[in-house]
Amino acid sequence: MAPVIGVFDSGFGGLTVLRELRKSLPGADYLYFGDTAHLPYGAKSVRTVAKYATASAHFLEQSGIEILVIACNTATALAFDDIRNAVKVPVVGVIEPGAERAATISKTKKAAVLATEATVASHAYQLALQRLGLQATEKACPLFVPLVEEGWVEHPVTEEVAHIYIDEIFSEHAAAREADVLVLGCTHYPLLRPLLRRVVPARVEIVDSAESTAAKVVEMLGKNSAQGKEGGIRCYTTDSVEKFRVLGGRFLGSPITHTELIDIEK
Repeated sequence: MAPVIGVFDSGFGGLTVLRELRKSLPGADYLYFGDTAHLPYGAKSVRTVAKYATASAHFLEQSGIEILVIACNTATALAFDDIRNAVKVPVVGVIEPGAERAATISKTKKAAVLATEATVASHAYQLALQRLGLQATEKACPLFVPLVEEGWVEHPVTEEVAHIYIDEIFSEHAAAREADVLVLGCTHYPLLRPLLRRVVPARVEIVDSAESTAAKVVEMLGKNSAQGKEGGIRCYTTDSVEKFRVLGGRFLGSPITHTELIDIEK
């Protein structure tokens, strides 16, 4: 019987993780929860993030998931232990898999990380990479998320913004000049990967935390656990269902057909 995998995010970005999971484990059934009524999590306290994230995790657990993927960098950085302690199913975050992939491929043991302001402020990637023997230089890229949500993933404005961020991190920080790996520390950023590949120095390999997280789930469940007939996807959101379908489809790369409105504060 195909496993049921729960994927949680504060909004839409986690759908890039779901997209990678479907590529690797097409036969699994997926429940996706986007807490869109309370985004962005980055502007909230640790206590508040933990409150909403654990409530969402409880909902998914009660819906029958067998493994929970926290496809949200902020929730992983600020509330991973709270979420893991709140549920009985195995929990996978997006930070450790990305850091582990970077450590595997880096020869200089120097990495650069692009993330949101909240994730950079938590230093979650820096600490995770440090534990694996890498020195990390972090860069907050606050304009990337609204540009992605606007659909401007190949827009000249976005490319200009990317040049500014990339030039700053690789030219102004001595350690980053030796970096040979760049970690995309936000689940919105995989949609910018083709653009970033043109902007980032050719010597630097880009690590997509969505891909790395999917690989970690495959490692835990086994490659043969969800092959065969394609599984289904059910999505839950705490705000506009119509907005979720329209915007979410861009991140998932395919139409979203089943979406249900949920109130986790009851």
